[in-house]
Amino acid sequence: MEDQRGWKIWWQKRRWYERNHRLVRRFRLDREMARRGSYIRHPIEGEVLEGLESGRLTVGQGTLFEPGCWITMSPEALISIGDGCFLNRGVMVAAQQEVTIGDHVMFANGCFVGDASHRFDDPDLPVTWQGFTTKGPVRIGSNCWFGVNCVVTGGVTIGDRCVIGSNSVVTGDLPRGVIAAGSPARVIREIEFRSQGSGSQSQE
Repeated sequence: MEDQRGWKIWWQKRRWYERNHRLVRRFRLDREMARRGSYIRHPIEGEVLEGLESGRLTVGQGTLFEPGCWITMSPEALISIGDGCFLNRGVMVAAQQEVTIGDHVMFANGCFVGDASHRFDDPDLPVTWQGFTTKGPVRIGSNCWFGVNCVVTGGVTIGDRCVIGSNSVVTGDLPRGVIAAGSPARVIREIEFRSQGSGSQSQE
């Protein structure tokens, strides 16, 4: 009896966690992305197909997901990823409420963007059963670049054209056009943009 129960649990988990690896489901994912002019390099994990088909996940034209990306969202969550974004290997976007990412945002390997944290304050429940708490939506502007292993936490707004150094943890708002780094991330300096007269034009 115990052996049968173990196999049942194993099979349930396998069906859930490996669902995006099935050929039919991969075809449906590719079809949804093609309709948007964007692309997934498989494998991808999470509720991507459910989000795309329901409209709770929007992905802009030209956006690319490298292998191992993970998009996870609660049934009521919204995730918006703009045009021309690049999510490198192992990037995870998690939404309990809302995550918005602008156009032409680059995430290096291993970045995490999430609007919620695990609860841990009930001494009578295992941590894995306590659910999540959120400080509010995450909003990332356009033309931002995140180095390797950056973390963006709930309730944070990051302005356009920011650069976030590798291994940084962004726990507070950042203004437009700055370089920030550290844990927690702090502004290092403003970016010195080229003037339009030098032959480079700024785009938002």
